[in-house]
Amino acid sequence: MDLFERWESNVRGYARTYPTVFKSASNARQVDENGKSYIDFFGGAGVLNFGHNNPKMKDAIIDFIQSDGIPHSLDTMTTTKRDFIDAFSDTILKPRGWDYKMQFTGPTGTNAVEAALKLARKATGRKRVIAFTHGFHGMTLGSLAATANSYFRNAAGVPLHDVDRLPFGHTLEHMEEAYRDNSSGYEQPAAILVECIQAEGGVNVAEEAWLKEIRQFARDRGALFIIDDIQAGCGRTGSYFSFDGMDLDPDIITLAKGIGGFGTPLAMNLNKPEYDKHWSPGEHTGTFRGQGISFVAGKVAMDYFKDDSFMKEVREKGDIMHDRLKKMAGPGMEIRGKGMIWGLDTKDGPLNKKLVAECFEKGLLLGACGTDGRVGKLIPPLTIPDEDLNEGLDILETAMQSAMEPA
Repeated sequence: MDLFERWESNVRGYARTYPTVFKSASNARQVDENGKSYIDFFGGAGVLNFGHNNPKMKDAIIDFIQSDGIPHSLDTMTTTKRDFIDAFSDTILKPRGWDYKMQFTGPTGTNAVEAALKLARKATGRKRVIAFTHGFHGMTLGSLAATANSYFRNAAGVPLHDVDRLPFGHTLEHMEEAYRDNSSGYEQPAAILVECIQAEGGVNVAEEAWLKEIRQFARDRGALFIIDDIQAGCGRTGSYFSFDGMDLDPDIITLAKGIGGFGTPLAMNLNKPEYDKHWSPGEHTGTFRGQGISFVAGKVAMDYFKDDSFMKEVREKGDIMHDRLKKMAGPGMEIRGKGMIWGLDTKDGPLNKKLVAECFEKGLLLGACGTDGRVGKLIPPLTIPDEDLNEGLDILETAMQSAMEPA
């Protein structure tokens, strides 16, 4: 590990949480160069919904490479992009009766959010955006302005403008009058940006009634309603979108992380056509807007959603996670989540840091999130075998007991 310390930037973070050198990975396990196997409850921060080196995706990618498929295409038309668009529209959009334009942005979630905010501002002619406490939307300046975490915000080095922040999950009734009052100082927003489940913010789950309230608030203001489903989407909650069944009708949906399937980068916004028309060719561009390998793997991922059988398995595994966490949570702790994203809120940052370290030593990769890193976040691959899921929960329970022992 000395080579990484010598040459890699001080900005690296996860390498400090998991101080080993990983060599191989399969489904829900990673193995380091010393041969130690780790059960992965971190899942590439929500990227690896279909596991490490998914066999079906790997076969499709190998065939693609061996047949001289086009790995890089800017935004030109390719057979692999066509195949992905066709599969996504047939599997995800048409069954829901949705009509969205697919915008392939730069390959990361933050770029998807940047594009969504730019489009909202173009479409409305306004500049301000409403975001929420504990929200996380990315690390580039526009999306960082909507991100709440002060540690990330302070690294910007410049003021982060044009975002009004409201409390997540709290009624907006008191804000209605403020936004109607021309002397309140509040400008009419271009958009409301929200995560239905705040993953990095501590696995905070929004109520359906509140989401409908803020959707109506946006409609009444003539603002776009944007759902950031970058970490909680792509099947994570037991349905493809975290808000399925809520009739929320978002104007823009941002997707990334799990949509590329294999762990290779892909980000895509779903824009309603009446707003997408405000784009002129090339106004939001970039070198990597849908690489071939991600399209190939992403198309294979659609096979998991042809019917409800896979999502039923996710919901069943999620129930196991919920029940086990409920039993192991200590006094005053909370558990929050849906499907296969769960947070164990220890209410104590140092305690959770100790828990994450204990898990690593015992062979489990667990992430931390929320205020002061006090929440242990469980986002294993959706394809994790039952035996690995249960073994990982056993490790977590043992680690919790160790972490809570007096020093």
